[in-house]
Formats: sequence, structure tokens, C-alpha cells
Amino acid sequence: MPELLIRNADVVVTMNATRAELAGADIHVRDGVIQAIGPGLAVAGAEVIEARGCVVTPGLVNTHHHMFQTLTRAVPGGQDALLFGWLRTLYPIWTRFGPEEMFVSTQVGLAELALSGCTLTSDHLYLFPNGSRLDDTIAAAAETGLRFHPTRGAMSIGESAGGLPPDTLVEREGMILDDMIRVVDQFQDPRPGAMMRVGLAPCSPFSVSRELMRDTALLARDKRVMLHTHLAENDEDIAHSLAQFGCRPGQYAEELGWTGVDVWHAHCVKLNSSEIELFGRSRTGVSHCPCSNCRLGSGIAPVRAMRDARVRVGLGVDGSASSDAGNLIAEARMAMLLQRVARGADAMSAREALEIATLGGAQVLGRDDLGSLEPGKRADLAIWDMSGVEAAGNWDPVAALVLCGPTRVRNLIVEGREVVRGGEMLTLDLPKVLERHRRLAQRLAG
Repeated sequence: MPELLIRNADVVVTMNATRAELAGADIHVRDGVIQAIGPGLAVAGAEVIEARGCVVTPGLVNTHHHMFQTLTRAVPGGQDALLFGWLRTLYPIWTRFGPEEMFVSTQVGLAELALSGCTLTSDHLYLFPNGSRLDDTIAAAAETGLRFHPTRGAMSIGESAGGLPPDTLVEREGMILDDMIRVVDQFQDPRPGAMMRVGLAPCSPFSVSRELMRDTALLARDKRVMLHTHLAENDEDIAHSLAQFGCRPGQYAEELGWTGVDVWHAHCVKLNSSEIELFGRSRTGVSHCPCSNCRLGSGIAPVRAMRDARVRVGLGVDGSASSDAGNLIAEARMAMLLQRVARGADAMSAREALEIATLGGAQVLGRDDLGSLEPGKRADLAIWDMSGVEAAGNWDPVAALVLCGPTRVRNLIVEGREVVRGGEMLTLDLPKVLERHRRLAQRLAG
């Protein structure tokens, strides 16, 4: 791997312990690791990327997604539905997916994230129709060049047992646990700098049994992998928890072993003050998905209160059928705006939103080797050209990145390798992928 020198950045946003922002700085990368940051670095023989006029940030980290849903954006029957109605519209379509749909939809989801500055993403795949496996999405990620943290999801309670999904999309719980073991044994890489880690992720407390939630937590701790699910997404979710379990979602999670530094929950829009305190005390993570929460009318997550209580918070774009977009820097802006709507204009700054999108996400996913730009950290970074029309006239380029744009990265570097250059994917023939994706979407619609 050649050495890399990123030179003359207008600002390097380090997200280090002092949140230093370095003007006119260079970054030296060797073997996928940051060696030095500062002005006037000289590295003989290094490949040079000129960053004058640019802001350089740590790579953004996406903590929640359902990439298979890129094939079901803007489906008419679900456009104006709340969560449960939206699911009932889309489940019948998803029953027609197979391995090809999983692979190609993931390629498109990863490319969309990469172009918005994302270097590490999780994915929550919880249905496996027609021979689909988590392996299909993992193969797609290997071609794209992003760090990947897929989770082996599951649904086990179908309509005939009082659940929401059709019986054709649920699995027997013994088979679920067996495949979770297979996935971890085959793909988990615990080493620093790993390009692939996996997690275990029953879809939600209302789509699997209490026993599967508990057994998955025990398995994850035995295998030393992380746990993920949906929690407290909207008022329907809270009502279901009270009716079925006799308690709120946070208490249910705690009772079954679903709190701790190795757990992160998606959404958490309706957590109350006691649940926020529990998550802060236990260091449980939250994936905040602001655009999806708006799209489905779920509400505004109490992120300000979570942050004040020391809850670890990252950002998620959520599935492309509920958010309909997968632009992570746009999620940072929406996160900031929603907290201001709820709490006032000083509730969240642009810099705090950027911190949540980078360092915050890395912390949620348990990656202390990522999330900041400093010597010894992995070389995952985004270079943003601030000379375009979106940011014209700004007085503060770091704040401008969140407040006004751009929303497309100029260069993206993962483990010291360029994935995006000049705003275009280097690792995929994206027009060819999009044509294949279009044909699959048409087949599903027809």
C-alpha cells in the first residue's frame, strides 16, 4: 500500500480529546494508519492529494440501515403510513427478494453512503427469503471498500402467532441461533483496523419471543460481539410493550440483558427520563435516525437529554424505504435542526452534530480505533470541497459543512485507500450497478 500525503487542507477537524481544528495542515498515512498531522509535512515518494479549499473530517459512521430497502423507495402504499401500516405494505414485496436483490441493493446503499462521506456502516438485515443470507450483503461490501458491521437479524413471530410479518418471512428460533453462530464464526474480525465485524440483531421486541431476545444476548456475550435492535420507535411501540410485556421498552431491554456498552438500539424516540438515565448509566448506545423519524411521523428523539446523560449516540440513515435517502451528512444537519425545534436554537451546534456523525458513531459501534484524526488511528477520512455554490460566502467552513453543505464528498479514504475521488466511486462501476438495480426494482414493481 503506497504512503499517502493529504496536503494543505484549509481545516482538519480532528475530533481528538481537545476537538482541535488545524488550519493549513497535512496528514501522513502509511499502511492504513495515520502517522502524523501538521503543517509542512514532507514524505518522499508518497501519493499526494491536494486539499486546498477543503475541510477534512474523520469518516462519517452510520449506525443503522436496512440496505435491502433501496429497492423499495417511495412505494405508494407506504408513503403516508405510520410504522406498522408501512410495514404491512412492504412485507409482501420483500417476500419476493432473493440473493441477487440483497447483493445489488447493498451495493447501491453502500455507494450512496460513501458519496455522503461515510467510511463505516452497520446494516440490519432481518429477513432472509428465497435463500438469501447475510453473506450476500457481506460480499457486496467487500467489493465496495467500506468498513462493514452487518448484523444477523431475525423475525420469529408471524401473523398466525399474533405478529406483524407474514409467516413466510419468519424463521424457527433454533435455526436463527444456529445461523447466528455460523455468521460470527465465519466473519467476525475483532482485530484493530478490522474491515468486517458482525453483530446479532433480532428485529424488534414485537417480532421475536422473549426467549430469543434473552438467548441472543447470552450468545453475543459468549462470542464477544455486539447486540442491536429497534426500540421505542413510536407511540405504537410503547403501547405494544405495555400491553404485551407489562412494562416500558427500556425496562424490558434491561430485564433481558439488552443494556450495556456492547448494545446499541435504533431510534429510541420515546424513551422517558428513567430510560435515558438507565442508558447513560449502563453506557448503552443509541442510533438516532432523524430523517426516518420525520418521514414516519414517529417524533423527535430526546437526543439533547441523552447526550447530557452521557448516553452514547450515533447517527443512522435507517432503511431506504422509511428514510428514502441514505445521505449521512444530511442526517447530521437534520439531527441538529430537530433538537433546535424541540429545545431552542442553542440546543445543538453544527460541531456537535458533526461529532455525533463521526466520533459518536464510532463509539456506538465499539470502534476506538476510528472516529478521530490523530496519529495511531486508522486512516478513514472524508475530504469536502468547500469552494462550491452550497458553501459560498461562509465565514466558518466547519459549521458550514453541516449548516449548508456540500452533501457530496470530494475524496473518501478508508484504511488509507481511496474509495471516492472527485465525487465519483472508484471501487464500483456505479452506472452498471444502477442499471442492474433498476431492472430488479422494475421486476419487483411489476
